[in-house]
Amino acid sequence: MTAARPVGASSEGVRKSMRANKGRDTKPELALRRAVHALGLRYRVSIRPLPKIRRTADLVFTKAKVAVFLDGCFWHGCPEHHTKAVTNAGYWAEKVTRNRERDAQTDRLLAEADWVVIRVWEHDDPGKAAVRVAEEVRARRP
Repeated sequence: MTAARPVGASSEGVRKSMRANKGRDTKPELALRRAVHALGLRYRVSIRPLPKIRRTADLVFTKAKVAVFLDGCFWHGCPEHHTKAVTNAGYWAEKVTRNRERDAQTDRLLAEADWVVIRVWEHDDPGKAAVRVAEEVRARRP
C-alpha cells in the first residue's frame, strides 16, 4: 500500500522545519569530520563514490574505497531513537522504509564495486566513529 504523498506541509511550522533541514554540514557530520581529520585522515565531502550511481556519501576515501554515511535517526529509522510522525504518519513511515531500502541497495552496489561502507548514526560518539573509520581506511590503503 502506498501512502498518499501530501501536496504541501500540514502546517506553516512543519513547512519551516522541513525547509530548515540541511542536506550536508549538519552538526553530527561536522563533528565526525573534525574527529576524522584530527586522526590525520583527509577525505572528500559529499561526493558520489560511484559516479554512475546517484548516491552521495558524507565522507569518501577514494584510494582506500571507503564510503562513510552519517544517517539521521528520524530519516533512516534508527532502532533506538526513531520517532513516528504524528501528522501524515503513513507517508513518513513509507518514506523511512524507502530510505532504508535505498541504504541497503547502496551498500550492496558499493560492496559489489569493492567499496567498504561505514554507516554511522547521528547519535554515535564522533570520536569512536572516527577511530572505526580510520582503522578501515588504514587497513585498505594500498
